[in-house]
Amino acid sequence: MGFFHNWLRGRKAFSTQKQADNVLNSTISSSNSTNLYYLSVLFSGIPELITRTFQLKTGQEAALVYMEGLVDKTSINMDILRPLMFEKLNEKDFSESAVSIGQIKKVQTWSEVEQALLNGKSILFIDGEPTAHEMETQGWPQRAIEESKTEKSLKSAHQGFTETASQNMALIRRFIPNRELKVKEFTVGERASSKLFMLYLADVTNEQFLREMECRIKSVKVDAILTTGQLGEFIEDSSFTPFPQFSVTERPDTTAHHLLKGRVAVVVDRSPGVLIGPMTFHTFFQTIDDYSIRSLVISFIRLMRYAGFFIAIFTPAFYIAMITFHYEVIPLKLLITLGESREKIPFPPLLEAISMEVVIEMLREAGVRLPAPIGQTIGVVGGIVIGQAAVQAGLVSNVMVIVVSITAIASFIIPDYEMSAGIRLLRFPMMLLASIFGIVGIMIGMMVMVIHLLSLESLGVPYSSPISPLHLSDMKDTFIRLPQWMFKKRPLSIKPKQLKRQENNGGTGDENT
Repeated sequence: MGFFHNWLRGRKAFSTQKQADNVLNSTISSSNSTNLYYLSVLFSGIPELITRTFQLKTGQEAALVYMEGLVDKTSINMDILRPLMFEKLNEKDFSESAVSIGQIKKVQTWSEVEQALLNGKSILFIDGEPTAHEMETQGWPQRAIEESKTEKSLKSAHQGFTETASQNMALIRRFIPNRELKVKEFTVGERASSKLFMLYLADVTNEQFLREMECRIKSVKVDAILTTGQLGEFIEDSSFTPFPQFSVTERPDTTAHHLLKGRVAVVVDRSPGVLIGPMTFHTFFQTIDDYSIRSLVISFIRLMRYAGFFIAIFTPAFYIAMITFHYEVIPLKLLITLGESREKIPFPPLLEAISMEVVIEMLREAGVRLPAPIGQTIGVVGGIVIGQAAVQAGLVSNVMVIVVSITAIASFIIPDYEMSAGIRLLRFPMMLLASIFGIVGIMIGMMVMVIHLLSLESLGVPYSSPISPLHLSDMKDTFIRLPQWMFKKRPLSIKPKQLKRQENNGGTGDENT
């Protein structure tokens, strides 16, 4: 009996789907009763669909349809229903009526009606007219503009993107109020279409990057794009690499900074992240605060970030190689200390290091996913308690705890989360190579990593630029940052159409620098 009921339910669902497909392939009828029937077929099982039937002042029957929760009801009541029901209209042309909605568009197909309703717009059917009127009434729940929680700023703006594309583009235009800031719109997603907006400076950005980005976005065939990270994975040059090729930011000032250099930004509706490309390796070690702090100070901080990159990848591997293969090069007093700390440890250095690194990664992930007060407690208390207990139990040496702690701190100094995550991943194969081949294994791993970096590209731009290929003028803002009055050109690595950035109007440097 249960099988029979399931079979009937399946047949009914198939029949409803077939009817809906037939409706989508048809045009809007001039009869309101027919149109309302088609709506019931298209939106079967969707109780949020609201249909308001009423009579126009002209005497015609009309129906206003919208999705509850996606529209601004005040706008519907005051700007649409009230004028249509109580004010005299022009009988020849509805667009000349008293409706005070920003944009009114005529639609003729049911596929247009479906997309409009699902995007928060309202549809007005007037009996006797073979077209419908699409009106901008979007009013879905929105989050207030606040500072990004993942990209903290010390001396820059404290505004972050939201999940609404129009607000995000407005924030970017606040930083670049220039008519050369152009926007191209795309729709991606077969089942749940998402609006994508590509922003660029028309007189600065290289046309090659625009064509390449546009081509890659149009080639994405997927049910839906829900996050900016999903889009980045579909359009990146190489998927099998720990290094990110696009930057995802939640800060409008950071986005504006990259646009002014000649890069492209992609705003994804319903996501607070903005995709930026093309990117190079060194750009992931920079923040917008770097340009609000004096050059000498920020140059020191940048050098620390690059040092943190090497420490985070190679320190555990170097420790394993020294203890396992090259203990003869360790000074005698230090060797005695290391020997005493490892005297009762039952595990080899590789297993000791991997177990501690895995524990640290689990604590880090737990701290991120839990509420902020609990996450901080887990990170601090968990690290101290587990580390101290493991040393006292003789499972790991106290030196290993120090090595793992230094490694974790070094990875925290990398400002970009995706780059930091990739660096944390690389330390595990490095530890394995060190346990098998010692220092030789570390050198092999380093060479493979360098070759891999040299082979990567982002939208066709060499990832290792400005080092390979070498652009000396770009080195002013790479490992260190020189005073900003010395930056007269945009980065050569991204081939901007307009190379000149500013006149030399400050400092005492040579104008030909």
